[in-house]
Amino acid sequence: MTRLRVRQVSSETPPLFGKTRFLVGLIDEFLDKISEGVIVVEIGIKAYLTTSEGPEICLEKLNQIIEIKRSCSELRRTIVTMLYTEMLLPDARGDVLSLLGSLFELLDEMGDNFQELMIVQPRGLPKFGQDFADLTAMAIRCVQAVVVAARMFFRMPAAVRDHINEVRVFEDETDKLAWRTKRRIFATELSFEQRSQLREAVAMIDSLADKAENIGDDLSIFAIKRSL
Repeated sequence: MTRLRVRQVSSETPPLFGKTRFLVGLIDEFLDKISEGVIVVEIGIKAYLTTSEGPEICLEKLNQIIEIKRSCSELRRTIVTMLYTEMLLPDARGDVLSLLGSLFELLDEMGDNFQELMIVQPRGLPKFGQDFADLTAMAIRCVQAVVVAARMFFRMPAAVRDHINEVRVFEDETDKLAWRTKRRIFATELSFEQRSQLREAVAMIDSLADKAENIGDDLSIFAIKRSL
């Protein structure tokens, strides 16, 4: 059963939900779980790329991400129920639900991509271990930045813009690393099938940063609407 921790909201920041601080605590808990999931996936991919005990660690991390997704799903359902039954945020409710839904989809995609990588096991990947490590690290930074921006939306909307700029910078760097890695892959004498598998692996990781940027674009609009 998911444990729900209620967190105290800073008195310096007007609470988005007025007296309903319990709901703010649920959202904090949800964002904590998203952050935890990002870290778990990063550790799993690093293990897949670098360690001799990779399969065992990867399976452990995959099981962890499945459990984290379950917890996030339960938290999101609880938040949705409270938003409607308590008749909270009639104007901003749609934005909040869209944001939480998009973050959950991002976590879900990260878990699915990690699982797909474990299943396909692209041949020739060890030759590009450092390339994939660099690509993964940058994509993860992009995802982490959008999670921080989401926190700021609820705590300090004026700060959202700075974090969204970070998301865009990291997404751009991820694209550059993805392009460089694909060029290196297709410059080798690997079979076309092997090169195609590696290209798909690059695209899966790169897509995480793309999705994070899309969430950031939506979030910037939500923050502007809240400040009006």
